[in-house]
Formats: sequence, structure tokens, C-alpha cells
Amino acid sequence: MILIVDDKPENILSIRKTLELYQFEVDTALSGEEALKKILKHSYTLIILDVQMPSMDGFEVAEALSGYSKAKDIPIIFLSAVNKDKRFIVKGYDSGGIDYITKPVDPDILLMKVKTFSRLYQQSLELKQMHQSLKEEVEVRKLAQEALIAHQQQVNEMLEQKVRERTEELREINKSLEASNHDLQQFASVASHDLKEPLRKIQLFGAILRDKFLHMDPNALSYMERIVGSSERMARLINDLLNYSRLSVASIYEITDFNKIIQDILIDLELMISERDAMISVEKMPHIEAVPGQIRQVFQNIISNALKFSRKDVSPELHITAETVTDLNPDSAAFTGGQYCRVTIRDNGIGFNEKYLSKIFTIFQRLHTSELYEGTGIGLAIAKKVIDKHGGIITARSKEGEGSSFIIILPLTQAKSN
Repeated sequence: MILIVDDKPENILSIRKTLELYQFEVDTALSGEEALKKILKHSYTLIILDVQMPSMDGFEVAEALSGYSKAKDIPIIFLSAVNKDKRFIVKGYDSGGIDYITKPVDPDILLMKVKTFSRLYQQSLELKQMHQSLKEEVEVRKLAQEALIAHQQQVNEMLEQKVRERTEELREINKSLEASNHDLQQFASVASHDLKEPLRKIQLFGAILRDKFLHMDPNALSYMERIVGSSERMARLINDLLNYSRLSVASIYEITDFNKIIQDILIDLELMISERDAMISVEKMPHIEAVPGQIRQVFQNIISNALKFSRKDVSPELHITAETVTDLNPDSAAFTGGQYCRVTIRDNGIGFNEKYLSKIFTIFQRLHTSELYEGTGIGLAIAKKVIDKHGGIITARSKEGEGSSFIIILPLTQAKSN
């Protein structure tokens, strides 16, 4: 159950309706004092806490909760329409919050955070229960050893086997929790990185429409259609990113037109391509059984990197080719009847030393400082994880100052076990 704390009933109503629409059980409190009383009586998986409240503000409520053994681990999301300065945000985290959102609240962002933090809190509770269960079994083992000395060896073997089984279960739960945290971290980084271009186009064409087409100009409709198109692609990208965050579960594969995916990416990157005077050639791409949103993410990361890591005073050139091969060897000869497809994305950018090949596919690893080239250091790590998930491989060939070639090999169809 989620507790919403706000002194304004209208604020509670809007958030409550959003959460209940997605089957969340919700409780409410109109003051910090009422919230503390409810927390002592009920169990909550998440608290959405308004900062500005009379008598007892949100920071005071959070600090009070830190002294309650029952409630100190409940995740808190602060909401504030007034205290938006960095010092208030820092104070929110110092008070025990795990996130700080400023009003007006974007319901989609709030819902995403509520889902994520609720799931992580539930997994943490399960982990604690498993620890307690293991501790109790150790106590049982001690009592059994004292009571059954005559059968000590037999009892020890039996209990040791149970402890090993429980330890393995605990290890699996720990791995699952680590994977969830890892996916959340990747999701936040990717969302901020790859939504930049669609948003930039929306802002650009919106400004043109506002400043130059206040009257009924025939061109206004064209710009508006492009704004709507970019907005729709942004919505699809958000859904794709949400699907990626669930990579640890079974994926739904479908026949995917790589031509359409690359065409959409080039439309999204149109402004960046124009600014850099880039030339991009694309051969006919295949139709492959894949997860479209994940594959789109791979190509978008590699193509945007090729545009970004271009040489000074040299227009970027990208050549995207595809051919069928017989196996997952990057150097295999092309074969018409092959069961795999090899896609090569070649550029004339700054390149890199191949001794760093493994590093570029490692999360948060960068070959250049953020002052030289912007980025999160996560794009190629995501690409590798997606390709691995599809049963393929990704690698690169490069020389410093001579450009790079990224090579992706994917099976044309997925095994039924996937």
C-alpha cells in the first residue's frame, strides 16, 4: 500500500487517481502528524510526501520516520512546488528520501518511479525474510546438534545440505535484486540520453511555429505535423525503454524490418545530421526475428556515436551494409543461404585503439572525457547486452584517426527456448 501525504486534498486526489488506475492500493494523510499515526498502525511500501505543509513539513516527517524501526526503510519520494533549489533537494536526500520531484508532477514519470521503487522495496523485504529464515535454520541446527549427539554426523549432513540449498536461494535473490538495480540505473541514463533529439526537434519546430507562423501560413501545418511525428516517436521510445528495463524476463520476438528502424532513426537524428553535414548510405536491410525496440536502441546508439565522434573539419560519412553469413564469426565470408545476418556500420570518425575494445562495451567506461564529447558511457554497454540477449555478437574494428566499423551478427530466427 502507498501513502500519499499532502495538506491539499486536490493534490492527493490527482495522484491517487493516477495510482489507482494502475491497481495500486492507496492511503492518504492530510498532515505530517496524521501520517506518523498511520505509519505506526499500517505497513506501506512507499510514501509520497509533500515538502510544504503547515505545522510539520515533509523533511520533519522523514526525520521522524528514521527513528522508527518499523518505518525507517520505507522509500520516500518528496514532492515540492516551491523548494526547487539544490540545497532543498540535498536536504530531502539527507532526510531519508530516495527521490525529489518538483511540481507540477508529470504523471508518467511519477508512475514509473512508483513502480520501480515499490518493486525494489518488495524485493528488499523478501531478501530480509530470507536472511531471517536462514538465521532461524542455523539456530535449529545448533539445537539439533545438542539434542542428537548420538546422531551428530547424520544430522549435520542433513542440515548442511539444507543450508547449502537456502544459501543458493539467497544468492539467486541477491542476483535478481542486483539486476533490478542495474536495469533501473541503465533506464535513467538511457532515457535522459536518447530522448534528447526528439525533444530538441519539438522545441525547434515549436519555436518556428510560434515566431514565424502566427497567421494562417500554409507551411504551419507541415511544421505542426513534424512536431506531432516527433512526439509520437518519443512516446514509442519511452515504451521501448520500459520494455528494455525488463530484459531479465522473457522477450517477445517478432519479424522486424531493419530498413524501417534505421529510417526512423535517421529522421530522429535529422537535425544532428544536418548540423554536421553528414553523408549516410544504407544498403537494403533484412527482416530478422527480434525485439524491435531493443534493436532500435542498438542502432541509435551506434549511429549517434558515429556522428558525435567525428573528426574536426571532416564531414562524417557512414556506410551501413548487411549480408548473410553461416556463423557468428565476424570474419566469415558472405553466404546467400546463411542463417545469420552481419550488419556493419562504418564511419570516418576519430576511431580508437583496439586494445580498448573490451572497455568500450563496459558500462560507464569512456575513452574520452565528457568535456570533449558528451555522453553517459552506457550506450555501447546497452548495445552489447541487447545483442547478447538476441543470441548474437557485437564487436568493432578501428584505428585512431581512421574511423571505426561496428559489426553486429544476429540469427535470422530465434530459438524456441528464447
